[in-house]
Amino acid sequence: MSLLYVLILLLTLLLIFDLLVVLLSFSILWYEYANAHPELVKHRCSRANLRRIIPLLLPEFFFNFTTLLTVPFGLFPAGRPQLKRGVTPTLLLHGLFVNRACWFWFGSRLKRHGCENIVTINLSGFHSEEVLTELLSKKIDELRHRLGVNKVNLVGHSMGGIIARNFVQRRGGQDKVDRLIFLGTPHQGSKLTPFSFMPLGKLLMPGSDFLRRLNSEPEPAGVLTVNIYTRKDNMVLPNTSAQLAWGTQVELDDMGHTSLLYRATAIDATAAALTAKPAA
Repeated sequence: MSLLYVLILLLTLLLIFDLLVVLLSFSILWYEYANAHPELVKHRCSRANLRRIIPLLLPEFFFNFTTLLTVPFGLFPAGRPQLKRGVTPTLLLHGLFVNRACWFWFGSRLKRHGCENIVTINLSGFHSEEVLTELLSKKIDELRHRLGVNKVNLVGHSMGGIIARNFVQRRGGQDKVDRLIFLGTPHQGSKLTPFSFMPLGKLLMPGSDFLRRLNSEPEPAGVLTVNIYTRKDNMVLPNTSAQLAWGTQVELDDMGHTSLLYRATAIDATAAALTAKPAA
């Protein structure tokens, strides 16, 4: 019974932590939004605004909690997935604080859309961006040689998108990538970065040397790029930091940062980008 009590206590603490993170991050989001649009402050307690709060907060709270619960499963060694030769693989890159297990729902939905050869990888936030980029490069070459293909697709959520950009734009990887898809990626950084305890988080400080160098690189030629972001992203602040100056922009609404991994509109947009025929 003592083990059960410990488990209940840990789950309770996790719930409280998750609730605080969601409430605090959305409070900061509102603070940023209100300062950018002061004329809207007087309507902050209107019925219309209040009706939007619960449908926004509850799913994000639930998806955050679900994602945190999956973390232990991502610590086990990954099995060797059954992949089809000759079919371009799609490599899913997660963000900070989580691991490859966060893709369990997203990956399964992509397969329902007809996307094949879905692969995940762990990217520890305690390593440098160059170590992770090298790890990504090795995984890409492994998939290319194993499947007999020239290129892979990359889907990066949050920090995973930054690592993908580093590989494609600064490490000569554009010839090995067919499609590059971002989900809630902080292209210009995030003001919430000071709350990150992981060394990798410092790269996301708005105006950091790394982001300046990355954003000064030219658009990767020959890579179909789709940037999917949400106007209510509670982790990428300000939300304009999730926008990209090149590629196709897909703006979503009424969902938070983690919800991008679960909501149908985000998954549908990703599947559409992966399955769209290239322009003639």
